[in-house]
Amino acid sequence: MLTFPDLTAEDHDLVVPMVLDFYHSDAVDHPVDSAILEQSFQDAADPAEPLLRGLLIQWDGESAGYLYVTQCYSAEVGGRCVFIEEIYLRPEFRGRGLGAEIMAWLERSYPAARRFRLEVTRANQGAVRLYERAGYTFLHYDQMVLDKIK
Repeated sequence: MLTFPDLTAEDHDLVVPMVLDFYHSDAVDHPVDSAILEQSFQDAADPAEPLLRGLLIQWDGESAGYLYVTQCYSAEVGGRCVFIEEIYLRPEFRGRGLGAEIMAWLERSYPAARRFRLEVTRANQGAVRLYERAGYTFLHYDQMVLDKIK
């Protein structure tokens, strides 16, 4: 059975290697400084941080992966948007149908959301298929960013 306990600081040595694996996979198309990944974990595990929620993905008590989730308001849909920042399953847990269960759990956990949003690289075809089966479609926007980090 899948469970989703919130991350704590004690999960550091379990989760950060998964984060590094995620950032060195076809799920990400550019390098990210490890100090930023560390800070993101610290924020995800801090219950006082209102903008980022980190969760373990556990299958029958065994750590199968992690999630990072944020929320914002979307003027396009007139309400709350849940942004799935990161979703990661360890390789040995892939192909078991857990992805579909995770996506359904997210929808149940955020019933007030009017939109769920995530980013996916086209190279990550397994993830694209999962998200399409869950009802996600591509928004054809180009993103522009102004990073204020060094």
